Amino acid sequence: MIAFISVSDKAGVQEFARELAELGFEIYSTGGTQRALAEAGLSVRGISSLTGFPEILGGRIKSIHPILYGGVLARRDLPEHMDDLRRNDIPPIDLVCVNLYPFVETVASGAAHDECLEQIDIGGPAIIRAAAKNYPFVLVLVDPADYAGALDRLRADARPSGRTGDGAADNVPLEFRRRLAEKAFQHTAHYDTAIVQYLRADARPRTGARLGPSGRGEEAFPERMTLAFDKALDLRYGENPHQRAALYREERVGAPAGGIVAAEKLHGLDLSYINVMDADAAWQAVMEFDDPSVVIVKHASPCGIASHEEIAEAYRRAFESDPVSPFGGIIAANRPVTESMVAAMKGMRYDVIVAPDYEPAALQRLQKRRDLRILRADIRPRAGARLGPSGRLPEGPALSEVEGAPAADLDYRRVTGGLLVQDADRCPDDRLELRVVTKRAPTAGELADLRFAWKVVKHVKSNAIVVAKDGATVGIGGGQQNRKTPVELALRLAGEKAKGAVLASDAFFPFARDDAVEMACRAGVTAIIQPGGAVRDEEAVEVCDEYGVAMVFSGERHFRH
Repeated sequence: MIAFISVSDKAGVQEFARELAELGFEIYSTGGTQRALAEAGLSVRGISSLTGFPEILGGRIKSIHPILYGGVLARRDLPEHMDDLRRNDIPPIDLVCVNLYPFVETVASGAAHDECLEQIDIGGPAIIRAAAKNYPFVLVLVDPADYAGALDRLRADARPSGRTGDGAADNVPLEFRRRLAEKAFQHTAHYDTAIVQYLRADARPRTGARLGPSGRGEEAFPERMTLAFDKALDLRYGENPHQRAALYREERVGAPAGGIVAAEKLHGLDLSYINVMDADAAWQAVMEFDDPSVVIVKHASPCGIASHEEIAEAYRRAFESDPVSPFGGIIAANRPVTESMVAAMKGMRYDVIVAPDYEPAALQRLQKRRDLRILRADIRPRAGARLGPSGRLPEGPALSEVEGAPAADLDYRRVTGGLLVQDADRCPDDRLELRVVTKRAPTAGELADLRFAWKVVKHVKSNAIVVAKDGATVGIGGGQQNRKTPVELALRLAGEKAKGAVLASDAFFPFARDDAVEMACRAGVTAIIQPGGAVRDEEAVEVCDEYGVAMVFSGERHFRH
């Protein structure tokens, strides 16, 4: 019996090879794996002693040879295949244990382009695929976690070729072989996806980059596309208890996972599908803000958002935006949670809280809530600096430039039979050019609130309206089929706080007089931000001028479905 072992990840390989040798396997290997096995006192032969061909091109070609591939690919149940092996003096290869060069890790390290190219494995994927194709007769292993299971089955039957002379199945079950083959093909597919991502990275324009005449880079949406995911965890259940669910981490070469998928759970029940969705919605929203901020989300849409230099006060103002809806909701903060913030949360039940960190006393108090999931999400600046004692980011990168912040990338949405893909809706402040269209321009305070509300409205389901004052929402209306109803909802929640507040609309107002715009003016709103572009824009401006309300056009729409 012959085994070919050549691994980049050498975890457990010495013990595995030793067990194989005790079962009677003759072991062939290459390069670093051969040295590691020899250092462990194992009898191992270089692959060149089997093929009769030396390694060349500095190791670029080691195992690509018909003797190795013939021994792996020959079907033991076809006499003509076995005759070919005998005629060419090729021994059957019974087991292939291979995993691939650390390409992803090399890219993540910031290595130069040439070094990254050297870490693209050629022979590894080829021999893995050959062994997986012939899985009824060859065991193929790409994951050290499978070594023990393979050894157990090999000990049960020391004839790993998979068939006895009369064609009956042996004690290494075909289903086990098939599972290993499936894993092997997934391993190489994952690897190829990483390479494609790396080579395609420079073809897609970065956020803020100037686009060509076509309006986008030629490779922004390629003709064919594959995505790679690793399971992060199994979830309690899906959107409903009868649905199963899991959370997967997207592998993006050179971009370590951040946000909710990489968050550390410090306490509480297992996460459910809705917990993750809502926590992600809250985290994405709170990461819009550089100032200390708190977001409260219910059913994937914010019910309160506020910014304040004291994180506890930010929470209070976010909660006051809608004191009814937060029950059973999710809190996200972009600064460490303080004990005073936890004290302000007293009497209100939440399912999840996510923040970059927690004061020890705050964490201790939160952990008394049995059902509360406490998540810590990393927002360290890329340079590696941590938040200071004040909870402020050190001087340097903005939150949009830190790990865990939403990356300037593509959004994916599953539809029946396919996938919708679009640029992520990223609109940094420095790109927002507001145009005053009314006689009165907004004051400095109104302008600050307009910019705040514009960030918030992007995260509310369309049609979306946000009423804000002094860096806090006072009324949010969203998820409606017309623009008038969310205005009514937001103003009803705001009540008297609408006087002197500003209003943001995610899209233009199709009607103004005796409709949404005039409703806002009558309620005491003093400034409005909207994209503009409606047939009745002039009417909206006229109404605002009549009430002395300032209106600005953003020129960009923020639909969210």
